[in-house]
Amino acid sequence: MENNSEVTEFILVGLTSDPKLQIPLFITFLIIYFLTLVWNLGMILLVLLDSRLHTPMYLFLSNLSLADIGYSSAVTPRVMTGLLTGVHVISFCDCAIQFFFFGFFAIIESDLLVVMAYDRYVAVCRPLHYNTLVTTKVCAFLCLGCYVLALLDECIHTWNIFRLSFWTSFGVKFLCEIVTSMFYF
Repeated sequence: MENNSEVTEFILVGLTSDPKLQIPLFITFLIIYFLTLVWNLGMILLVLLDSRLHTPMYLFLSNLSLADIGYSSAVTPRVMTGLLTGVHVISFCDCAIQFFFFGFFAIIESDLLVVMAYDRYVAVCRPLHYNTLVTTKVCAFLCLGCYVLALLDECIHTWNIFRLSFWTSFGVKFLCEIVTSMFYF
């Protein structure tokens, strides 16, 4: 006989349940999150404001900073809320949404690193053709491609993972591993 109950929420077991460590951990995460936001927004603003930085590599770095902001913002606020309030429960829907955005921005980061490697390859191996091969239009297309591929890939992953039966030992183990790594690095 199989349990066919519906899962409505997940209980997260995380870093610590010691109340003495909740506030120091919250402050640590707050500082790290704040610095991440400031540094990445600073990079984006610097590239936008300085016309000398309107080159392919800095366009890719700006998009990488944007992906890092999204990646960090998909997880950290929930972790900090859990540390501050002591509530370690997430609804099934919220978990799916957070999982989607976490994976979406992680894939964008990976794809952008590949695009940046291609950019450096062309700069080193075909330096005389660099300006004709890596134009602003090509860079914009490559960045857009990273976002579109990440969207398609993460839609498929999220759909397939959240169709699993979470009452089977495989479903619970698999999702718990992913959710735990999402929430508690």
